[in-house]
Amino acid sequence: MRDRNAPLTEADIAGLAWDKMGGLLPAAAQDAATGELLMLGYMDREALAATLSTGFATFFSRSKGRLWQKGETSGNRLRVTSVHEDCDADALLVRADPEGPICHLGTRSCFGGEGEGPGWLAQLSRVIVDRAAAGGETSYTARLLAEGPERIAQKIGEEGVEVALATVTRDAAGCAEEVADLLYHIAVLMQAKGFGWTDVIRVLRTRHGA
Repeated sequence: MRDRNAPLTEADIAGLAWDKMGGLLPAAAQDAATGELLMLGYMDREALAATLSTGFATFFSRSKGRLWQKGETSGNRLRVTSVHEDCDADALLVRADPEGPICHLGTRSCFGGEGEGPGWLAQLSRVIVDRAAAGGETSYTARLLAEGPERIAQKIGEEGVEVALATVTRDAAGCAEEVADLLYHIAVLMQAKGFGWTDVIRVLRTRHGA
């Protein structure tokens, strides 16, 4: 039996359950960094092969009766990091880095509830990357990064103390505000040192045997 933790390759295409839905499989696209569900499309064998060979999500349009690469008109492509099948081999999960809003309405996702889950922390890191690249005196993020690790460490220490004080002096909402400040400065540290939330999660998973 194939290890489903391993991404699909072109050699695995024939082994999927294509006959269940007349040669099409539903393919859910997920932001690889945040875990956010971005869109749902359908793939036939050719679309999946194109996705794996080009590295960009390609679907089969049931209305147009042809293959279409996501973003072929808008430019908002899905740069694929991996594709996985489900336990019955009749549905696909496409993990990708979105190059702009994915929904035709101009939103990041075709589904509601954007930014409500903990995966939004990865989006915060993207904002910090953009601010760092833009630079300028008006950006607190850019100034903090320019001041270097010592200043970032000082701010993390200050925010950590604020969280500790809020623990005994403020309610849940107040604690959430202070933790938000701390997490922002931790995200700036990640940018300065060149690691991310996935690296932290990997350490936690290893420690807890997950």
